[in-house]
Amino acid sequence: MNSNSAPTLDDLRNRLVDQIVAKCPLPPRIEQALRSVRRDLHLPGLAPADAYTNQAVTIKDNPDGPLALSCASVPSTVAMMLTQLDPQPGDRILEIGAGTGYNAALLAELVGPEGQVTTVDIDPGVALHARQALNRTGYEHVRVMERDGLEGAAEHAPYTRMIATVGLWDVPATWWEQLADGGRLVLPLRWRGQTRSVALTRHGDTLVCDDMELCGFVPVIGQHGERTTELAHGTVRLHHDQDQPVDPGELAEVFSAPCTELWSQARVGSEETFDGVWLRATVSDDTVCRIEVTKQALADGVRRPAIPGRSPALVSGGSLAYLIAERDNADHERPSRLGAAGYGPEASLLARNLIAHISDWNTDRAAVPHMTVHPADVPDSGLPRGHVIVKVDSRAVLSLTETNA
Repeated sequence: MNSNSAPTLDDLRNRLVDQIVAKCPLPPRIEQALRSVRRDLHLPGLAPADAYTNQAVTIKDNPDGPLALSCASVPSTVAMMLTQLDPQPGDRILEIGAGTGYNAALLAELVGPEGQVTTVDIDPGVALHARQALNRTGYEHVRVMERDGLEGAAEHAPYTRMIATVGLWDVPATWWEQLADGGRLVLPLRWRGQTRSVALTRHGDTLVCDDMELCGFVPVIGQHGERTTELAHGTVRLHHDQDQPVDPGELAEVFSAPCTELWSQARVGSEETFDGVWLRATVSDDTVCRIEVTKQALADGVRRPAIPGRSPALVSGGSLAYLIAERDNADHERPSRLGAAGYGPEASLLARNLIAHISDWNTDRAAVPHMTVHPADVPDSGLPRGHVIVKVDSRAVLSLTETNA
């Protein structure tokens, strides 16, 4: 590219892929697909330079809430999930959440002329957008269906690969029936207030996870396993699962007492993530959920969480504790230390429990839980050893093997 000339579309696309690969190398086939498929044509009306930035783009707003109804996902997240899915030539793929059609185009590139791609979306406008974009970019053979993604698309099953580009709280029973034995399912799965892109392979009646990555997605329409409890006149919100007994009545005055602070020995640098604390805690603790503290609550004196919009919290009865961070520059490489802020009668106990989770994570930050997912009707005797999280259509079992052991 001439330094005095405006970058071409190819320049912009390749520059974006270069940025993604520089942070996380990709399999050659996936990198080539990203360099081949034109994201700008799936985002008409958006300036090309904006189409080739590593950020999500809202394509349909939600009139009933702050989260969009449909987005074009962050390109690096698209690349990460495609790597997890590992599409092969000839695969039969079902995508849940058509979005702009861009991901379906990438999938079509990866499965080749012998493969098949079906993408579904519940919103007629989004499905039409995807259909038109795929036609415009030469992927007329991709099948686009307007329907509830929770139903899948049984008429074109079985699928060797399935991928969801919307947040799921549960693995629908219908998907089990449509995924071939040995097939692979990648989905943003939510539990205890967090979302991880989990890669699962079907072995009979068990889905075995071999990779999970932090992510965030617009939630699917039709699953209602998560609850929101508002505190402090709606300025603090707890996001928790339906099986967690969070009682707003018991917590009504939780912030009226002084805050209890405890500190761990764990420290993090400015570029380090500490979401592993949250993930680690879910392996054994059913009190884990997400706390969201608004600017108004902070102005009213509520202790600032590590991340105000999404930090792990432990809730029991009329008490809670959540993750906090403080910069003290005692360690220039890792200037922030992690701790717990507690409120309520059992503030100290819950804060100590959270400190224990932080300390466990700090001992082996690379440890990732092992997860298996089973149909909901599998009896306890048929489950492997581990911590069971009960959903509607499935039961997830989490266990942990120390990487330093």
